[in-house]
Amino acid sequence: MVMTASTMLPLGTTAPDFSLPNPATGATVSLADFANSKGLLVIFMCNHCPFVVHLRSALAAFATEYQAKGLGVVGISSNDVSTHPDDGPEKMGAEAESAGYTFPYLYDEQQVAAKDYHAACTPDFFLFDRDHKLVYRGQFDDSRPDSGIEVTGADLRAAADAVLAGEAVPAEQKPSIGCNIKWKSGSAPAYFTGEPAC
Repeated sequence: MVMTASTMLPLGTTAPDFSLPNPATGATVSLADFANSKGLLVIFMCNHCPFVVHLRSALAAFATEYQAKGLGVVGISSNDVSTHPDDGPEKMGAEAESAGYTFPYLYDEQQVAAKDYHAACTPDFFLFDRDHKLVYRGQFDDSRPDSGIEVTGADLRAAADAVLAGEAVPAEQKPSIGCNIKWKSGSAPAYFTGEPAC
């Protein structure tokens, strides 16, 4: 299986703005909606990716737990649905309900958010502090499909705990690994140098 790694956006980057629809509710969700959160986790993800499916239940549990602690969480799907219809908005609401996602799961049809965040793979995690400065971009944990390693979310948990405690997150971080975002024909960003996968 060909895998794509996160671009590892520079730490300290200010969270790019977004305003995207939530297919489950019909509402539009933007960065401003998280102004009062103690931090913000932005996850680029999709319905079909085996790397996302692998940690699906653990991710749902993580989000529920950390939202209760004051962390804002939002998922964004940016895949080209002309080639991957299972990731389309008409199926995103059902997936969110089935998975138990308690966070808004937004549709980035024009792939603008993905490009603004330099997202490269699914899942790709971006954790910002309460001032919306990037403090963590990396993996959920060491587990991968068929790795035999338990899904714990250890890496992301450690970073989120530090953010909520007002402590520094270690700068040495392991990139997330997954399928590449499915870019529209001819629109892959210059920063994306991976091979198509999944």
